Amino acid sequence: MKKIIEKCGNEIRITGRLLRIGQPEGDGYQSLDAPETMLESLRTSGVRVDLFTFLELQPGAQPRYQYPVEWDNAAVVPVSTFNQWWNHQIRPEARNRARQAEKKGVVIREIPFDDTLVKGIWEIYNESPLRQGRRFPHYGKDFKTVYAEAATFLDSSFFIGAFIGDRLIGFVKLTMDESRTRVNLMNILSLIEHRDKAPTNALIAHSVRACEARGITQLVYQRFAYGSKQTDGIMKFKQVNGFQRVDLPRYYVPLTLLGRVALRLGLHHPLVNHLPESVKVKLRWLRDFCYGRMLQTVKGSA
Repeated sequence: MKKIIEKCGNEIRITGRLLRIGQPEGDGYQSLDAPETMLESLRTSGVRVDLFTFLELQPGAQPRYQYPVEWDNAAVVPVSTFNQWWNHQIRPEARNRARQAEKKGVVIREIPFDDTLVKGIWEIYNESPLRQGRRFPHYGKDFKTVYAEAATFLDSSFFIGAFIGDRLIGFVKLTMDESRTRVNLMNILSLIEHRDKAPTNALIAHSVRACEARGITQLVYQRFAYGSKQTDGIMKFKQVNGFQRVDLPRYYVPLTLLGRVALRLGLHHPLVNHLPESVKVKLRWLRDFCYGRMLQTVKGSA
């Protein structure tokens, strides 16, 4: 269950049925500057929130707030100049892949947000029900839904597209924080049928150029690591392209007795997080196997 409420000029997403956890809708993209004001507003709102969580995006040597904290992380490229990144921060295979895109006719450029862009995004989303061996959550969404999702944070976002001729074969949405010195790859995706042209690598390279042009010093690609999960294709892609792990404090503030108990017992994390890594590896294998069979069935009926 998910519910969105507005408090103190921020949209707050509330999830969960028994344990209701709230967090800023822009968590990970924008900082929460006055958490105590937000917490007091939630306590008196009449809407039950058991546990409130938010991420500190620009930490110092120590966590800034005196709330219960757990360490999260982000995948970050420190940006000074494009040449520095190109020559010293990435591995040769990343340069080769970006050059490959250009040789195969991929053109990268910034693009305005409009119906044409959204139509291209919608086509990319609906190319396949599975990506990287698992169910793709955006598959099957209609144009209106894709438009609404892509239109979030437009005042602080810009888009870069990868094209073959006039066709959009990949895109990235970059969303800046309030300081406009940190930008997050909110979404980056390319058509599977054009994977041989390496459009995603070219989009990363152009994103670094855009950061240099705007004076942005941090390019962020979501998390670097997810729990105890072992290295996978996405983590390797980040490493090859110069992303580094940066640890960030994530605060958890209980607002009810249930929230305090859940935090003490670790119930604010999914059940799977409490399983040994060896068990999680087997469960991932089973999931990927089932999704692989599903994809074969879809291709066979096409």
